Amino acid sequence: MRTMDPLWTSTMARTLINHRDPGGLIRVGRVARGWRQADLGARLGCSASTVSRMEQRGRNAADLRLLQRAAQEVGMPPHVLGAALGLNLLQATRVAADGPRCAKEDPMRRRTLLAAAGLVAPAQFLTGVDDALAITPAPTGSAVPLDARLARARSLFDAGRHTDLLAALPGLLGDAHDVSRARTDLAHAQLSSCYSLAAQLLIKIGCYDRARLTADRAVVYAELSGSPLAAAAATRELSIVLRHQEQPGAAQRLILSAAARVEATGLTATSQSAAYAQMLCTTSYTAARGGERDQALTMIREASRAARGLPQHVPAGHLFPITPAIVALYEVSVHWALGDAGSAIQAGQALHPDQFPTAERKGRMYTDLGRAWWQWGKPEQTANALHSALRVCPGEVRDRPAIRRIVHDLSTRHSRVSGVRELAAATQSRS
Repeated sequence: MRTMDPLWTSTMARTLINHRDPGGLIRVGRVARGWRQADLGARLGCSASTVSRMEQRGRNAADLRLLQRAAQEVGMPPHVLGAALGLNLLQATRVAADGPRCAKEDPMRRRTLLAAAGLVAPAQFLTGVDDALAITPAPTGSAVPLDARLARARSLFDAGRHTDLLAALPGLLGDAHDVSRARTDLAHAQLSSCYSLAAQLLIKIGCYDRARLTADRAVVYAELSGSPLAAAAATRELSIVLRHQEQPGAAQRLILSAAARVEATGLTATSQSAAYAQMLCTTSYTAARGGERDQALTMIREASRAARGLPQHVPAGHLFPITPAIVALYEVSVHWALGDAGSAIQAGQALHPDQFPTAERKGRMYTDLGRAWWQWGKPEQTANALHSALRVCPGEVRDRPAIRRIVHDLSTRHSRVSGVRELAAATQSRS
């Protein structure tokens, strides 16, 4: 066996890996070989300025294939590049800052934190996801094609079956990584979609650190696939994570960039138009959460126009299953985020659960209206809306931290309101 160049195990290299700086590693490898940027550029067929931008921007470089080729030219082992890109490292979950911990202690402490967050039932499955992010799982050997398994996983999300999806994710990721060894664009797009779905679920249940990691990987694999739609889906999830992590500026820049790239496709296909409408909806909501009222309202109006030509019903499993009704539901959320409960309720007056294709979207309609009623100080209407959500999609009430907080406040302040006790019971016992 050939031993690895000690350059890639040096203190400098380890520091760059820890800082997720693959561009810096390219620079280290180039300098170690005595090459100028122009020398490496000649080997890659690009200019010295392109090499300079790659070394400075690293993982944010526009062309990840070029980054891979540069790594190969300077002799960087693939697993070192992967580590710098965050593809085979798990950022440790911080549970305390009170000194050293032994490995046997971590699962128990994770369960303690999860119990405090109301996530007792799926704790074992979240641990399984953590393990799958730390070390790529072995393939399951399933004879079912990966695209069919991904569709099945999406259907679990659409049905609000969050615990079942958490249990399925490690095997799905293991098989997707196994397929991606073919290094085809399709395989990378499928792997990106698996990580995007994982991020979507983890955002839903409030696990934002894990969601950041999975969304990050989704973006990387989407770039490798060359698919603008896969890149848009992954970038959208990453922007949502950033918003939840109190980085609204970065979230907005990211989603605006994604919208521009989708628009550049010409929007000649329905799938592209749907992606564009979705990007505008996310942009509008992100702006609203950041207090940018004018931009939020402008973007949601533009999203409504972009969605006019979309079908009223989208086939299950579509990458961007957005319809005019779903855009209207985003308008409810935008007004709520701007603190205008009356406009939010007005925007949702014409909405009906039959307009939405999945249990998750039907439940989301009711929870978004419930949030608006609660913001307006109407506990009876709030309880009624959340009770409807519980009926069509229990996971929307039971698993979302923001909705659980509303239920807690309802049960504390308005325990005699009809339906509140049932809501409280549902959020306290998880099936």
